[in-house]
Amino acid sequence: MKTATQILFYILQFLTFVGDITLFVLKIPLLILRYLQLMSSNSWRIIKYKSTRIKKRKKIKAIKIFPLPVAIRIKYFLMGSIFSLLFFFIPLTIIIFLQELPNPKQLNFQQTPLTTKIFDRNGVLLYQIYAQQNRTLVPLSSIPKHLQQASIAIEDKNFYKNSGIDITAIVRAAIADISGKPLQGGSTITQQLIKSTLLTPEISIKRKIKEIILAFWADRIYTKDQILEMYFNQAPYGGTAWGIEAASEVYFNLKASDLDLAQSAFLAGITRAPTNYSPFGESPNSWKTRQEEVLTRMEQLKYISLQEKNDALKEDLIFSNPESPIYAPHFVMYVKDLLVKKYGLGMVEKGGLHVTTSLDLKTQDMAQKIVTSEVEKNAYLNLTNGAAIVTNPGNGDILAMVGSKDYSDLNSGNFNVVTALRQPGSSIKVVTYSAALASGFTAATILDDSPVSYTSPGSPVYSPVNYDGKFRGKMSLRIALANSINIPAIKTLSKIGIQKMIDLGKKMGITTWNNPENYGLAITLGAAETKMTDMATVYGVLANGGYKVNLNPILKITDSKGNVLEEKNNPPAGGEKTQIIDPGVAFIISNILADNAARAMEFGTNSPLNIPNHNVSVKTGTSDNKRDNWTIGYTPDFVVAAWVGNNDNSPMSQYLASGITGAAPIWHDIMVNLLSNSNSNKITVPPNVIQKDCIGRKEYFIKGTE
Repeated sequence: MKTATQILFYILQFLTFVGDITLFVLKIPLLILRYLQLMSSNSWRIIKYKSTRIKKRKKIKAIKIFPLPVAIRIKYFLMGSIFSLLFFFIPLTIIIFLQELPNPKQLNFQQTPLTTKIFDRNGVLLYQIYAQQNRTLVPLSSIPKHLQQASIAIEDKNFYKNSGIDITAIVRAAIADISGKPLQGGSTITQQLIKSTLLTPEISIKRKIKEIILAFWADRIYTKDQILEMYFNQAPYGGTAWGIEAASEVYFNLKASDLDLAQSAFLAGITRAPTNYSPFGESPNSWKTRQEEVLTRMEQLKYISLQEKNDALKEDLIFSNPESPIYAPHFVMYVKDLLVKKYGLGMVEKGGLHVTTSLDLKTQDMAQKIVTSEVEKNAYLNLTNGAAIVTNPGNGDILAMVGSKDYSDLNSGNFNVVTALRQPGSSIKVVTYSAALASGFTAATILDDSPVSYTSPGSPVYSPVNYDGKFRGKMSLRIALANSINIPAIKTLSKIGIQKMIDLGKKMGITTWNNPENYGLAITLGAAETKMTDMATVYGVLANGGYKVNLNPILKITDSKGNVLEEKNNPPAGGEKTQIIDPGVAFIISNILADNAARAMEFGTNSPLNIPNHNVSVKTGTSDNKRDNWTIGYTPDFVVAAWVGNNDNSPMSQYLASGITGAAPIWHDIMVNLLSNSNSNKITVPPNVIQKDCIGRKEYFIKGTE
């Protein structure tokens, strides 16, 4: 209030000053006339001054001009004020007002928040990402004619005739305002477009004036069809649905181009007050009256016949769930994180990206059901969660990613185990034995499963044991790996060196082994944490015959205008194939892991690890105290990794039998489903591998090591 009073005081002072200046300017000719009058009549008034310093008296002639009358001064003050108002304040106000106006040329969609859509590899929508407004641009040609006519009929019947404003409607609204009634609508489609894009939504005379000026201006810049297209892409339809395409998906799960007359009339009617006419609001049937009003207007304007109107009114509209669905949620959020890292959050939430992923939703649904079912079935083993990933090792495609048994579970269900750090248990032994074969070991090398202790300065004595505390004596490398015996793996690692295993593990895909000085021999038993995505990459190297292909969940990304930002060449996926290990090493490891007879000593011949009539390589893993239980297996076409455990890292029941219960049944059921729907290739013998008789059986050797 104080500031406003000061401003008013300064304005009055300025007006007085301008008035005085004006008065002075206007007084000049009057002074001249007065002077001439005095000269002609000798009307001099002489004032004598007596000097105290000079005794001689002097006569000094002077003219004393008396001020003009008060009435004249008031007259000139008012004239100055009016002059200032007309030629200073009003022009200044207009200039300031016009400077506040945005340019209608800003009505372009580059500044409009657009929804990013994530699809599976077959074009099935998985999720929509947006900040506050869900919006997808569509050209006017994709909007049905009856939808265009419905909106024009109910919002602006003279749209193609007016100049962006409707004078009659404005006058009608102004009369209502003056009479004290609430501010009314008098807005054309062009005005509504201006209001929703360039102006703030408050109801005031000032904003209305801006709206009128800008609408008239925009009508000079754009064609009517351009304005109508922008209107349909900008109009609010309730909630986060902005634009006709998003509204069609939210209310009917359809594209705008597929809307019929009844649906079009409904959508055309709700833009005036989406909350009031929403079928999901407090008055779920209010939309029906509004729809009838739209259809009646269309019939009056001869857009439709009476019969078409009646048929549309009889149609029972079926509304879809207003909630934005999300399929494969862990995978979708994994992809979103990758997009944000590459393009930034603003681009992802507002850029209108079209993302085609590698995921196959049918495979995803199958894997999710299996994980959920097995976890619930084995709750008695004190396991509460499960996870799985399915990849194509040849090109890196992630076909399924199940991050937990239930994403919506309040108990950390949205936590993605697939990308979390967990101990891999004995599943990491494939790296140890790959390094051993590359160092001259063979599948026939005899290893000793007997007690052993290791000492190192400053550390307690390390005496490894097998999971059952037993020792089995001499055995081949094949038998030791196939049955996942711990002590032979420890002794093998001791011979080749820990650093050799770490180096190879990193090359094969492990991204978490960053502190090698902290790792000891127990790393071959899974003491160093890894991610399931890393393990899928490692096993993918074996499935690819020694070649690594990075996982890449994204096939193609285009921007809102259809420009391709990135596209995966198929094959390969995440990058060029890189040879990591000798094809002979990869083949021998794969052959051992597919040898059901070799693993019969610990797992029997009819365990979930065996898939009859299919050559599948598979390895189990269990961490200390059974906090993690893994099964990872592959063919040349699929890698499947499964895990069970607890998010809080609490131990599972000691009755959980690796390879029998826990992760193995999940892995088995997923792999069986995959193989039943495809013609899986077999791992072929590379040229540098030969087969020789070896102690009662034939064994594979890399040439030169036999």
